[in-house]
Amino acid sequence: MKLALKYFGRFLLFLVIFGVGYAILAWGLSRIVVNGDQPTDKDEISFYILTNGMHTDLVVPVKNEVMDWGTVFKYEHTLGKDTSFQWVGLGWGDQGIYLDTPTWDDLTFSTAFKAAFFMSKSAIHATFFPALEENEQCKKITMTKEEYGDLVGFIMNTLEKDGSGKPMYIDTESQYGQNDAFYEANGTYNFTHTCNTWANNALKASGQKAPVWTPFDTGIFRHYE
Repeated sequence: MKLALKYFGRFLLFLVIFGVGYAILAWGLSRIVVNGDQPTDKDEISFYILTNGMHTDLVVPVKNEVMDWGTVFKYEHTLGKDTSFQWVGLGWGDQGIYLDTPTWDDLTFSTAFKAAFFMSKSAIHATFFPALEENEQCKKITMTKEEYGDLVGFIMNTLEKDGSGKPMYIDTESQYGQNDAFYEANGTYNFTHTCNTWANNALKASGQKAPVWTPFDTGIFRHYE
């Protein structure tokens, strides 16, 4: 019994040290910005970063001269099938959490453990919007066509594709509302590469202001206050 308590105590100490180290690293690296000096005349294409308080989505126009996302994320895959919506929010994350956890109260230890330690598949969650309005949780970013092309490339590389090169729709009843759908994605969610890390990497890949690394939405949004 004493030996078991000894090892359990060491395990708890490890968890405390790991948690403190993780928090310090996230705090420090989220304050170091890349692509910090942005020109003020980049007004060719606009998109948004949107948070629900924990998770960051990239919200892009459904169609413009650079990309028609309607050929990838299809209205017909949503329950509402409303083709009037002109924006689509894209978030990457753990497939188990997306599909099996409609609310945080439904999150199980097993799902959380698999997500944190490289043991689950990932998915892209696409949500259509009629319009967006800037506020503390929604920030507008402007970019050049070339930068937007880089953002498109980043998102397309995240999507898992079938043998014919088409994105793979997940046929599920786990939609969050009338205007969303899920798609298979590459990569594995874990404590170093979260949904917010993915969004941050998308910003960096397209030449936008972003922290060096962040697992949290606040690490991104502090640079767009």
